[in-house]
Amino acid sequence: MDIRVLEKNVKNPEGPVSLPDGTWVFTEMDIGAITHMTADGHRRCIAATGLPNGLAVSADGRIWVTEAKQRALLAVSLDGTVETISTGGEEPFLLPNDLCFGPDGMIYMTDSGILHSEMQKAKGPMEAYDLPYDGRLYVINPKTGESRILDRGFRLTNGIAFSPDGQYLYLAETLSGEIFRYRIGVWEREPFGNVLKNSPRSYGRVAGPDGMACDVEGDLYVAVIAQDLTVLAPDGKVLRHIELPGDNPTNLAFDVNEPTRLLVTESSRGELLMLDVPTAGAPLFTDQIQ
Repeated sequence: MDIRVLEKNVKNPEGPVSLPDGTWVFTEMDIGAITHMTADGHRRCIAATGLPNGLAVSADGRIWVTEAKQRALLAVSLDGTVETISTGGEEPFLLPNDLCFGPDGMIYMTDSGILHSEMQKAKGPMEAYDLPYDGRLYVINPKTGESRILDRGFRLTNGIAFSPDGQYLYLAETLSGEIFRYRIGVWEREPFGNVLKNSPRSYGRVAGPDGMACDVEGDLYVAVIAQDLTVLAPDGKVLRHIELPGDNPTNLAFDVNEPTRLLVTESSRGELLMLDVPTAGAPLFTDQIQ
């Protein structure tokens, strides 16, 4: 498989989104930046928010951001205008992680279930497994900011993605390696697949699924930190492992203009990687009801 380094010296990249004009937006978590990159590789910081993680784009071109330090969902325009949409209401967000729009125009967001400051207190990566997580799945109205918890009790909720037909929502629990699935409107958690090659603690550091995206056939591409890019079939079985130049992929997104191109953010080397894959990525939902 052809894997190309699209960009180097990126400061802990995450949350890539492809824009219709051929440009990309992603986060650089180490410097708290939301970065816009043109087709010729020119980069500029749209906004510095603290600790931005996942991104999604709405029909009007705004970038929606899970901001971990502010414990908020933000909407950011390419001109740098930042708006706080929600902080969780009566039960405030702890660590907003990743997000996507659903076929109903709502935002679905994972919250890792622990304050970032508490995670920083862990003495070494293995202590992270024993922290008191209460990972959550939220649905948020992008117009009003009203939020509701759909499920909770996960050990570090992370990536999130819809199936191409919008019938299923996939959610990653990093510390177990598990991917869970929900049928839309039912919201009963069911095991779907596991992406770790080995037992979680055997890696000697935090390992497990991070960002995810589906292709048009329903195969689920999963960035697995401390491992590789793993592809699951629609029945949850592992189809293949894709080895990358670095071993810490954090997220991925299909190119909206060339949908058989897949961009992967890789944090151990601080790179954006571009892969050619056999099947086109599924079009993403926006804030418009399908």
